[in-house]
Amino acid sequence: MLEKKEGLLMKKSAGEVEKAKEFSRAKNKRAAIQCLKRKKMYDQQVDQLANFQLRIHDQMIMLDGAKATRETVDALRSGAKAMKDIQKETNIDDVDKTMDEINEQTENLRTIQEALASPFGANDFDEDALLEELEELEELDLEELLIPPSITTPVAPYKQPAQPVAERDPHEDELAELQREMMAI
Repeated sequence: MLEKKEGLLMKKSAGEVEKAKEFSRAKNKRAAIQCLKRKKMYDQQVDQLANFQLRIHDQMIMLDGAKATRETVDALRSGAKAMKDIQKETNIDDVDKTMDEINEQTENLRTIQEALASPFGANDFDEDALLEELEELEELDLEELLIPPSITTPVAPYKQPAQPVAERDPHEDELAELQREMMAI
């Protein structure tokens, strides 16, 4: 509505300028000055309407800001109330009790897992005796490496008597093969 009125006043102002030009051409200075005075009044009204519009826009922005503030405060209140309700349902004693139960069950589970993980009869061995046996084995291996074998006697080739094929054991064939390989060394 204010924009329409502003447009109308601007047309009237422009019309007064045209009239002032006509009166000035007709050498009627007094009428031309009157037209310019009316033009100034119209311009003042246009400026006043522009200020009104600015105030209205400013008020609209402030209302939008106030609405946003109210919505923010309402949301914060709702959140605070929800947190308060949740805290009423959960007290610290219940939390401590629950955590103690969890810790107890965890410890029980660890004990069960340790019992299941230990091998049967694992505690029957003496660690010192096992270490002593390991040292003896290491010494024997070292002695075998350092002391050359004494004179070896050649072994005559070994031939098995002919046996029927059905009675031969496959393990005997492997054993014979190994013996031949050892003699070749």
